[in-house]
Amino acid sequence: MNHHKNELNIALRIVHASEFEKFKGDLQSAFSVSAEKEFGHTLDEPIPSDEDIEESILAQGAIVYWIEANQEIVGGAVVIIDEATQHNSLSFFFISTKNQSRGVGLLAWKAIEEAHPNTKIWETVTPYFEKRNIHFYVNRCGFRIVEFYNKLTPDPHQDTTTFQDDDEDDEMFRFEKVMK
Repeated sequence: MNHHKNELNIALRIVHASEFEKFKGDLQSAFSVSAEKEFGHTLDEPIPSDEDIEESILAQGAIVYWIEANQEIVGGAVVIIDEATQHNSLSFFFISTKNQSRGVGLLAWKAIEEAHPNTKIWETVTPYFEKRNIHFYVNRCGFRIVEFYNKLTPDPHQDTTTFQDDDEDDEMFRFEKVMK
């Protein structure tokens, strides 16, 4: 695996404010592929919304990374680092479609962990239908599913006034990874 890692040469680079629009577009492009596949049609609005991305980018403790392989941008991530508790969260993580299934995601995640060695717990969420994400977080990265957000158990961090009775789009798994 080390040979593969060297071959890919994964690096994290801070996204500059002047690059936020490109970052947002790349993130939405990567997310829309699986969402459109799941829903069977082109989406009317970008996923995630501009507002959701901006909220994460501007959150206290946010760090926005480009993920590079051999100095080429192949994805990105937004992490929220709580220096006091070291209970940190991964708000967004994406690898461009053309760079998936090459081990890039796992190497990028390991680079994020290495960049934040004091982390006690990592947390993230993903939609219930994202089987690739669930597999990635649980089987590849070592996260555990700890909660299922739905209309009966809403995400305490989300506005639930927009939740529809039949709206499965809002169903999410919450994952945690306790670091050693």
